[in-house]
Amino acid sequence: MMKKGVLEKIYAAASIQRWNDHVRPVELTELDKQAHKLVIAYIIGKFEELHHQDFNWLLLIEGGIFEFLHRVVLTDIKPPVFHKMMEKKGRELNEYVFTSIEPDISDIKGGFKERFFKFLFDPHYAFTEKRILSAAHYLATNWEFRILYQLNRFFKGIERTKEEIENQLEDYYDLIGVQLISLQKKSFGFIDLCGQLRFQKRWSGTPRVPLTSVLGHMLIVAVLSLLCSFEADACEKRLYNNFYAGLYHDLPEVLTRDIISPVKRSVSGLEIIIKEYEKKQAEEVLLPLIHPQVREEIMYFTEDEFVNKIKDNGKVLKGISDEEMSKRYNKEEYSPLDGSIIKICDELAAFIEARLSIQYGIRSPSLLEAAEQIYGSYGGKRIGGIDFGVLFDYFK
Repeated sequence: MMKKGVLEKIYAAASIQRWNDHVRPVELTELDKQAHKLVIAYIIGKFEELHHQDFNWLLLIEGGIFEFLHRVVLTDIKPPVFHKMMEKKGRELNEYVFTSIEPDISDIKGGFKERFFKFLFDPHYAFTEKRILSAAHYLATNWEFRILYQLNRFFKGIERTKEEIENQLEDYYDLIGVQLISLQKKSFGFIDLCGQLRFQKRWSGTPRVPLTSVLGHMLIVAVLSLLCSFEADACEKRLYNNFYAGLYHDLPEVLTRDIISPVKRSVSGLEIIIKEYEKKQAEEVLLPLIHPQVREEIMYFTEDEFVNKIKDNGKVLKGISDEEMSKRYNKEEYSPLDGSIIKICDELAAFIEARLSIQYGIRSPSLLEAAEQIYGSYGGKRIGGIDFGVLFDYFK
């Protein structure tokens, strides 16, 4: 089981400011950047898969998490300085990162710690996956830079920064996804819409510290879902589905904004109406931006996202029990997706958001009430053999 330190490091990224030596019209945080990067990596990976390029999705997912934790430990170092440090003292820095992280990940099942070590120290390990992640990193950085560029044109060196980012992107033009995103047409439109979720803040109308965006929250739920799925001894396809279903579980909110739960539940039938509207808008606005062969998978991730489901002979079967998910359907052929795990990870993320803010001294009645209600509903839950009570108790 993951330890409290992992969760604290993940949330620390919400307080790491990016481009903080530039004029910024909006707040740009490391958590949001990493979330956007993994959305972009998914799109690049899908195009590589469609063109029959050989790589491993689990290595790509884990690699994204490893790089995320690596960046959090080394905090807010300017990119030129960071790259120079890694060039000159890369092994020593990686040893420092691993030593800092190792106590918090040592009990995660499935060989997570060992693969983290290989990712850091074996240059041949996950080579293609690292290239996809690196391309996604520069595309996410360039997306941010386009927001900042006009306001910082008077800064000395800004044109050099622009040229450096563009030159770095050119190194990945052999990846078909990078080529298509750079056209700034459909695929770019999808990652652009996802990027807008960086500007939608969670808990609308409630002061909190640290502030988290909808996109940052989606990444947190995805990481929690993956790590908890390791505890359930999930097969590789189940790990893949649970991570990306977590990453995209709030995707429709780019079309509806973050409607808080009390509002959704205030009027009978309102949640159904919202879901119907989200589905209609997704079909008209979101899905046309996605390659036709990927649309079905995105729909699988986002429709009834908190319901356990499998695929059997081409049909999606929903409402599978947690016991059946673990014992009968934990096989690649069924493409299992644990909606119940994603749901409780979503609630756990909300609980941690509330409790962290309370610990920092922001004790609004709505935060206190939400934390109490969530803990009362989910604090002692066990799903798929996972004791979620331990995770909730870390922040009680």
